[in-house]
Amino acid sequence: MEALGRWRADWRYPTALLCIYGFFSTVKPLEPFLTLYLTGPDKNLTTEQVNNQIFPVWTYSYLSVLVPVFLLTDWLRYKPVVVFQAATLLVTTATLLWLRSVAAMQAMQFFYGVVTASEVAYFSYIYSVVDPKRYRKATSYSRSVQLLGYTVGSVLGQLLLSLELMSFNGILALTLALTAAALLASCLLPMPRRSMFFHRGAPAEGKGPQAEGLEEPDGGRRCSQALLQLWRDFRQCYSSRRLLYWSVWWAMATCGYNQTTNYVQVLWEHVQPSQNFSMYNGGVEAVSNLLGAATAYGIGFTEVRWEQWGELALGGFSGLGAGALFLMTFTGSIWVCYTGYVVFKCLYMLLITIAMYQIAADLSMERYALVFGANNFGALALQTVITSVVVDSGGLGLSIIPQFTVYASYFAVIAVVFSLRGLFTIWRSNKSHDSTSAVKEEPPDSEEHRF
Repeated sequence: MEALGRWRADWRYPTALLCIYGFFSTVKPLEPFLTLYLTGPDKNLTTEQVNNQIFPVWTYSYLSVLVPVFLLTDWLRYKPVVVFQAATLLVTTATLLWLRSVAAMQAMQFFYGVVTASEVAYFSYIYSVVDPKRYRKATSYSRSVQLLGYTVGSVLGQLLLSLELMSFNGILALTLALTAAALLASCLLPMPRRSMFFHRGAPAEGKGPQAEGLEEPDGGRRCSQALLQLWRDFRQCYSSRRLLYWSVWWAMATCGYNQTTNYVQVLWEHVQPSQNFSMYNGGVEAVSNLLGAATAYGIGFTEVRWEQWGELALGGFSGLGAGALFLMTFTGSIWVCYTGYVVFKCLYMLLITIAMYQIAADLSMERYALVFGANNFGALALQTVITSVVVDSGGLGLSIIPQFTVYASYFAVIAVVFSLRGLFTIWRSNKSHDSTSAVKEEPPDSEEHRF
């Protein structure tokens, strides 16, 4: 019992439970085949219903709950929101399995938007229960295990369908069991005693009823102070021009990336209808995840002055991403379309890793979480505008080829803007370097030096 107590008090206990939760909650074998499932005999929906009426709901849901969930996550100290995320994921899977109508699938997308918004609790929890010196390891474990879960889910789904070992509904039943395991792991997580904004200090032990009564009217004041501190931190972070430029790219590129990954299955179905072809969506997602992770990992070993060359890299590689999207849009070969998707995803993973590193370099962990959330909110706001105008049946309601033409053009604009900005940054840096060198080389008794 004593050994068990020491293990529960150690940083590895909450980290291990969070990793177990992260793995089981991200193994989703059906996800690469969701469009195929919705338009098949199980749900019997049309591609237009899926593309223009059902999928847009996720974006609207995510945006509407992101800020409240962010604040509640810190106020409730993470664990309740992690448990809520697991329970909502269970409801999402059950809705997808047992209900059939367009309205039911829209409700499913709404629940999934809540699940996505609640990820902030997963990524923030670990910083409240481990020592700062363990942040790097704990973050590495919790993020890596999610990638492993997505990859295992994609490969598992591909094998189960290709080998005809399980039906779509059978795969969803398996996913329900995995989600239940994630829910159990979330319930076992230790409750943090502090948070980043609302509960900065650990509560005192052994408080009497009178002390507790004094704290209750103090809650409103502490809340207002926390919100004011949040606003001050926000303003101070974005007062840095370099951080602002990197954050603008983050928001714009993440918006385009999310739109692409959300609707790429519809594009694949258009390029090669599933009734005429054995789909390999799961294998493609697994390969893109692994290569994307390898690319992101490899960037840590490159010696590049990103503060000088980074913006040009953002522009240049965004241009390659735009080229991959144009190729995916206008090709008639599913394999070329698959390859373009893998290239596009690897480029995004490469660049977002550089952006995260550059932004986090000069920030405390608390402020990094704030900037991370603000940048994602900006991406989501842009995504909502694009969805409502381009995709939603209440807007233009474009079919899949015009949609991807818009996404490719969008990345081309990003490429031009940041390439020009990158060239200006390099020119200014070289000019500053030349001026400094000239001053250093000037003789001490020259006229220019004396005056």
